[in-house]
Amino acid sequence: MRRRIAVVGGGPAGLTFARVLHRHDHPVTVLERDPAPDARPPGGTLDLHEEMGQLALGKAGLLAGFRALSRPEGQAMRILDTDGTVLRDWRPRPDDRANPEIDRGRLRDLLLGPLDVRWGRGVTEVVPGTPDGTLVRFADGQEETFDLVVGADGAWSRVRPAVSSATPHYTGVTLVETSLDDVDTRHPGLARLIGDGSVAVYGVNRGLVAQRNSGGHVKVYAQFRAPLDRRAGTDTGTGAGLDLSDVEAVRSDLLALFDGWAPSVLDLLRHGTAFVRRPLHVLPVSHTWAHVPGVTLLGDAAHLMPPLGVGANLAMLEGAELAESVATAPGDLDGVVRAFEERMWARAGRWAEMTAAGLERLVSPDPAEALALFDEVQPS
Repeated sequence: MRRRIAVVGGGPAGLTFARVLHRHDHPVTVLERDPAPDARPPGGTLDLHEEMGQLALGKAGLLAGFRALSRPEGQAMRILDTDGTVLRDWRPRPDDRANPEIDRGRLRDLLLGPLDVRWGRGVTEVVPGTPDGTLVRFADGQEETFDLVVGADGAWSRVRPAVSSATPHYTGVTLVETSLDDVDTRHPGLARLIGDGSVAVYGVNRGLVAQRNSGGHVKVYAQFRAPLDRRAGTDTGTGAGLDLSDVEAVRSDLLALFDGWAPSVLDLLRHGTAFVRRPLHVLPVSHTWAHVPGVTLLGDAAHLMPPLGVGANLAMLEGAELAESVATAPGDLDGVVRAFEERMWARAGRWAEMTAAGLERLVSPDPAEALALFDEVQPS
């Protein structure tokens, strides 16, 4: 029996779920609020772990395509002291494919493949338990029903309220993102500083991380502790309360925050082209809900956690596992979803706890904590 299944969200979780169902010849509807694949920048690079993201791509039949697009050399990681001294310089072996990097845009295109995505379909509400199934309401006033609606629509999910009253809370840490273009030609000194992968510098309650993407593009993230003005929805304090369109004012504010750091490190901010503020929010570490027939969640919608290299991997693996279970179920769709949720909660809870502790150590009063964390997780 073919069930009417929809996934809300065209990110890594939703597309992996849809692509695995597609591989099993099971129809699926992908609902994405963006009007087109290129409607906004796809974001930075992702490291996909062998036992998580790559495993999910294997279930979708896309592992060979991923290997052709990924950058194993992007696993390289360098840690500097605030004075520019190199503290750690880890480089992968030529055959190391444990966590190769791939640009989000390239991953999205790989997953999209033959999928029929309904672009520009912003979901406003999901209502389970109607006589015809789970009702989806759209921003344009239209409605549609499905046997199963999977919420893979991120931190501020419109599907989540159908199963849980939980909302993300602020971690106390804010990121400000900027970018460098054509770094090898325009900023060769910074290209050497960053290397093939990433460079990170940690100080007291703050840090700077630069990560190489394809085509000479680099993402730079300033991270620091600051309060959040919940009335305005923005930070208050250093690096905040400014008009982000005033690039030079934001740059000046950030340079003041990192005053005294090595000039070569501060050049990561001096040459940034624009700034985006991203206060980090998370869901409760052990976020679960009473099972609701006809609706479930994946990825950030289910277990939003600090961005420490796990979230997208977990989301993709969950999408693949749920899709396989649905495609091979003998008809008990609700039982399959219920069993999946139990497995997801147990695994995600462990990772949420670890990443919350990791964020506390990375943005810490003692910068030695960040270095110690690196030594614990990096291969010898």
